[in-house]
Amino acid sequence: MELEIKPSDLYFKYRRNKELRGEPKFTGKPDSSTYDRDDLYDVIPMLSAVMDKLRCQDANVLHRLEELAGDEMPKFITSREEVFDFLVNVMSDMLGQPTGLSTDDVVHEETKP
Repeated sequence: MELEIKPSDLYFKYRRNKELRGEPKFTGKPDSSTYDRDDLYDVIPMLSAVMDKLRCQDANVLHRLEELAGDEMPKFITSREEVFDFLVNVMSDMLGQPTGLSTDDVVHEETKP
C-alpha cells in the first residue's frame, strides 16, 4: 500500500541533514546502517515502512510511532533493522496485532495426527 508521508504529516519537527540526503535510506530488511532518529530524511522512510507493515494509515498511529522512535526507544537500538523491528513489535502490541505480522507472513506448522 506504500504510504507517502510528508513532513507536514509529522507531529514533531526534524532537522534536515542535507549532507546525507542522497545516501540510501531504509527500504526494508536487512539494513545494518545506523538510524538517525533526528534526521527527517531517515525518519520518513522508516515511519513509512512501519506504517506499511502495520497496514495502517491512521495519523494517531503515526504520531505515536514518532514518540516511540524519538524518546521511548532505548538508545542501544541503533541500526535501521533494529529500529524497524522495535517499532513494528511495540506498535503491534498496542494495536492488538500479533507481532506486526500480516497473515501472509505467518508460517503455519503442520499438525500431527
